[in-house]
Amino acid sequence: MTDTAEANGITARYYETDEERVLEFEKDGHTAAIAQNIEGYAMLKVRPTPEGDELERYYGFDMALDHAAELLHADPTDLPVPERADDMGM
Repeated sequence: MTDTAEANGITARYYETDEERVLEFEKDGHTAAIAQNIEGYAMLKVRPTPEGDELERYYGFDMALDHAAELLHADPTDLPVPERADDMGM
């Protein structure tokens, strides 16, 4: 099941795979993704795409959102977060 949120020209999609929780963002052709293990207790991995190489790891969701916003050339407060992704981070 995918949860979607849109705001400020940014689309966010939250979904789960067998191994990860993934929050993917898209804005004007730019993408960013935040991933966490399926159990939801590990550090957050920021990637340029859901399948891309990990760029950085963060304990806090706010820091991961800041990095994702940087990849999108957006302000972190502009990123919509679907309800099911609200509890990401440690």
